[in-house]
Order: sequence, then C-alpha cells, then structure tokens
Amino acid sequence: MKYLWPLLLFVFAGCSESNPSTVTSTPAVAPVGEREMAMRYARGSWDMFRSYLTLPNDAHFPEDILKNVEWCEKQFGQRGFELQRLETETVPLLFAEKTVDPEAKTILFYLQLDGQPVDPSKWDQADPWQPVLKAQNEQGEWQEIPWERLTDDYDPEYRIFARATADAKGPVMMWLMGWDALADEGKQPAYNVKVIMDFEEEIGSPRLPATVVANRELLSADALLIFDGPRHLSNQPTLSYGARGIARVTLKLYGPVAAQHSGHYGNYLPNPAVRLAQLIASMKDEAGRVTIPGWYDGIELTPEVQKILDRVPDDEQAILDRMGVAAPDSVANGYQAALQYPSLNVRGLASGWVGTKVRTIIPAEAVAEIDIRLVKESDPERMIGLLKGHLEAQGYHLLEDEPTEAERKQFPRLLGFDYGISYQAFRTPMDSEIGDFLRGAMRSAFGEAPIEVRTMGGSIPISPFVNTLDVPAVVVPTVNRDNNQHSPNENIRVGNYVDGIKTLYAIFSQEF
Repeated sequence: MKYLWPLLLFVFAGCSESNPSTVTSTPAVAPVGEREMAMRYARGSWDMFRSYLTLPNDAHFPEDILKNVEWCEKQFGQRGFELQRLETETVPLLFAEKTVDPEAKTILFYLQLDGQPVDPSKWDQADPWQPVLKAQNEQGEWQEIPWERLTDDYDPEYRIFARATADAKGPVMMWLMGWDALADEGKQPAYNVKVIMDFEEEIGSPRLPATVVANRELLSADALLIFDGPRHLSNQPTLSYGARGIARVTLKLYGPVAAQHSGHYGNYLPNPAVRLAQLIASMKDEAGRVTIPGWYDGIELTPEVQKILDRVPDDEQAILDRMGVAAPDSVANGYQAALQYPSLNVRGLASGWVGTKVRTIIPAEAVAEIDIRLVKESDPERMIGLLKGHLEAQGYHLLEDEPTEAERKQFPRLLGFDYGISYQAFRTPMDSEIGDFLRGAMRSAFGEAPIEVRTMGGSIPISPFVNTLDVPAVVVPTVNRDNNQHSPNENIRVGNYVDGIKTLYAIFSQEF
C-alpha cells in the first residue's frame, strides 16, 4: 500500500484528534512480578504526578521553566544524583550523574521537560494545567471521574488529561519510578548513569548544540537513550533507531503595497494568494512527490532495508480509515518506506480574510509556512539550496527583508524567504550493542521482542549528541499514540504509564 502524507503529524506526534479513542490492541503482557511492581509504583506516584502536571512548562515563559528546573533538581537530588546546571543565555539545561563504577560503561539518558503552549478555550476541561482523570462512556465520549479511582483496581484505559502528560512529563515520572523500584530492592544499574534534561525542546532546543560542544567530556557516554514520543499504533513495546531532522521555511509573496478593491483592480493587479498557490503546486506532483530536482538523491532502500521496514506491523488500511482518507500519496511503497525520504510539508497558509471578516479585495501578501523533514542522507543546507533554486527558476526574486520601493519597481515577482535548521536526522544500526541491550530489556519486561522501527517520522534534537559525542542513540517511546500531544486535550493512558515504569525498571536492571 501507498504512503499517507497527511498522516505524518498524527502518527509521530500523536496530535490529530481532540477526542482520542481508546487503544484497542492488546499490549504485551509483562511477567506477573514486574507487572505488579509497576502497578504498585504507579499507585504510589499519582499524587506526585498530579502535582507535577500543575507546573506550567511553556518554554516561552522562562520564569515557569525555572520552576521545572527546581522540581527536577529536588527529585534527582533526593535520589542521590550529582547535579549541575548548564547555563545558557535563556534557561539552563540540567545535568545529573550517578557513578556506579569508574571502569563501567555509561549510558546518557535524554529527557525533555518543556511542553507546548495551550489555548484553554479548546480544552474539554477548565484548566489544561489542572489534570483530570477521565473514562470513556458507551458513546465514546470522555467523561471526568474521581481521581481516587486510580488508587483502586483501576482500568488501564483511564486517561489523565493535562498539558505535557505524554509530551513529556509522563516519561520523566516513569523514569523516576523505575529508578525507585530498583533502588528500593537495594540494587543499582550495572553501568554509570548520566541524564541531560532539556527545557526548550518544543522551541527547537536552540541552545542545545553549543551546550553539547562546550560540555563534550561531561556528556561523554557509550550510548544515548531518548524517552520521547509514542509507541507503534498497535501500542506494543517499541524501539526507534532513528528520527528525521527538521528545517523550516517561511515564504512571503508580495502583491500590491496595500490590499486593493477587487472590482477596481481585478484582472489587472496580480493576486499574491493565487501566485503562492501556483508556486506551492509547482513543488509537488499529483502523487505527492516533490518535483524539485535532486530532492530524493542519495536514498536507496536496499532489499535488506526493505525487510526491516516490512517487519513493522502497520495496518495501513486502518490508518486510512481512522484518518478519513480514501487513498494515500505515492511517495513510496508503504508507510514505513515513505519515512525514509525527506518531506516538504505546507503547515500553514495565510492571505486576506475569511469567514465573517471576508472582504472583496486583492490581498497585499500571502504567506506559507513550510517544514522539511530531513533524513540521514539529507544535508540541510543543500535541501534549502535546492528549494531556493526552484523558487528562483519560477521567476521570483528572493528577499531577506521587506521589499524596498526600488525593488517593487524593478522585480515583477517578489518573494520573502526566511529559514532555520533546527537539527539533523540520526539513525543507529539495529544490530548494534545498544540494540542488543534494549531488546534484552524489553524481553525481560514484556516477555517478547519489541517492534523495531528504523526511522520515526517526528524530529527530536539528538543529532548534536550523535555528531559531537560520536555515540549511538535509540528512542524508547512509551506513551499511547492517540495522546493528542501538541494539541488540546493531551492525555496519557494509565496502562501506558504503568508499562513505562516496567520498561525503565527493566532497562535499569539490564547488563550493559
């Protein structure tokens, strides 16, 4: 089956619906002892998790972020970690370390601590920073239930709704509870532990690359584990060995110096909204493939790679049915294959007015916001250069600032071009030492091998670690796919929270 282009945001960011439906697949079952242990530590953590969720963590508000830094310092400090703030010009990153044996290997854990902004008017609760517990009724609606239900023999399908429940305060809590479960047994990992906590991930981690370079020795490790993102759609335990990078582009197409009456000037003045639509259409064919020459250069899906992709148990018809789409785009032969190629996505358009504010004008300008998902074979600057070349080939003069009067008179097609590269893609071989380690931990926790994904569709700021520290990295996703992260009504499934504690306990217990 073919690739579903519009599904990218849902499948790897989990944010397509405001009302999630319950995960209906049966998650892998852990050995009884570990399952009971995880449930016990989950029950003991509800009050702490509930309190943690009340801390706003939008990185646009540094004063709120500092409260989250202090919360983490308290939690990791109480567990005997050595702590250090890695200061930046905005808010610090936080580093925690526990040395077990100077001769032992070291694993560096990456945790994200900030969340997306909120629009309370779009949430089905009074305050996104005040968590509520909900259960689904027979009509499929989510209804609030008493928080005390979590202390009883709770249903794993219950959901906790609040901003950052899944992205990514939930994984942080799982990490701490998994650590407590091991420590309470009088045990510790057989490897040294380092933790780097990022409080600006949702705004692109702009200070992270320089901080990693400046602290190369401090952050050195034998492997990097990232606790972010959702499991496979089946909700089975999952490992992701790579993630796509991301760059963004803003196009601003200029028309008349001010909006003009469409009766007086229609058929005479060029319409920037129409021209922008034509320009965007020139970038892709009807199958959804990018038409810019060289966009897919260097990418080859060998038979060996295709076997890896085919092992992921995607039900693509179910994906299409869920999204209400009859057929996907045809970028590649199947969903997993499509994720191995760089994308070019129009994430927003604006021009003129619509709805009750519509008016009969020729707009003065039209804007398109674009994101480019990068793969390991993609050089970000080269991709930006290819896009620039295509725009210029369409007859546009590219601008970095607003056009001057002289430029308006000289160039018939003016286009503002602004871009930024957040981070590159990474990919770790599945047959690596860290792959063997994680497969062993997952079998210990759940009694079977995990689903292994070559490249996840979303982007996380890991390439600075991979490139600077020369360390293999793997993503260990734990939360439910339909968690609405980045959107209203973000939630975490209680069963996934418990499974996450099992996952972390097994990783801390595993020999490396």
